Amino acid sequence: MILMNKQNDIVTNKDINKAAFRYMFMACNTFNYETQQGPAVVFGLNKLLRKIYSNDDEYVAALNNHFKYFNTTTWMANVLLGASVAMEERDGVAAQEAVQSFKTGMMGPLAGIGDTLVWVLYPTIIGSIAAYMGLEGNPTGAIIWLLLNIIFLLFRVKLFKIGYQSGIKLVTALGDRLSVFTEAASIMGLTVIGALVASVIKINVAPVFKTGEVSLSLQTEVLDKIMPSLLPALLTLVVYKLIASKKMSVIQIIFGIIVLSIILSYFGILKA
Repeated sequence: MILMNKQNDIVTNKDINKAAFRYMFMACNTFNYETQQGPAVVFGLNKLLRKIYSNDDEYVAALNNHFKYFNTTTWMANVLLGASVAMEERDGVAAQEAVQSFKTGMMGPLAGIGDTLVWVLYPTIIGSIAAYMGLEGNPTGAIIWLLLNIIFLLFRVKLFKIGYQSGIKLVTALGDRLSVFTEAASIMGLTVIGALVASVIKINVAPVFKTGEVSLSLQTEVLDKIMPSLLPALLTLVVYKLIASKKMSVIQIIFGIIVLSIILSYFGILKA
């Protein structure tokens, strides 16, 4: 087994800058509904990971680990990726489970912050000011918009460095307690996923049973009384089993759900 070099200069500032720009360039260009930003993460980190893992098998394992599902606000992702690199630089393949749990657990909270600040407040406020100036024939608004975007682009690179430095401190502080951190991050990730199931997946059945003047909604009076979001939880379980069985691809499952939803809606079993 090839031992990983523990010197601090395995990853340089130049490597970090390249990785940050490579990820930012591909973050949305390789987006897909199976792994979402996973390919962009691999494209961004692959050269950097090659420096960390001189062993081919370990390098491939690291790439496959980062190919897994990943989705957060692209502006905030650099923090997670920088910290992940620091963890792998220190502990190699032993840190890969912790890296995946860390990314899964933190991508949701960071997306909440990033979506609010970056995708809502920033373009709404600054874009409105710039647009108003443009309508008045003042080019200053467009210049401000351009300059701010350049500044934020450079700041995103800085976020990668911040994540990298924090990651080193995080792993150093945890030391032998990394397994505890892994378990905690896994629990947090599962909690986030569980919350997403209940809040994002919507399934409403339409049938309402009537006897005289009495009506009974199957959705609100039966299923929701048993357990709120029961059908989304069951659907998630079925999809998980199908993926685990490897008999159907994720794309096939998605199209299957779409077709089934259309059919059930047509016959009045499901409603919006």
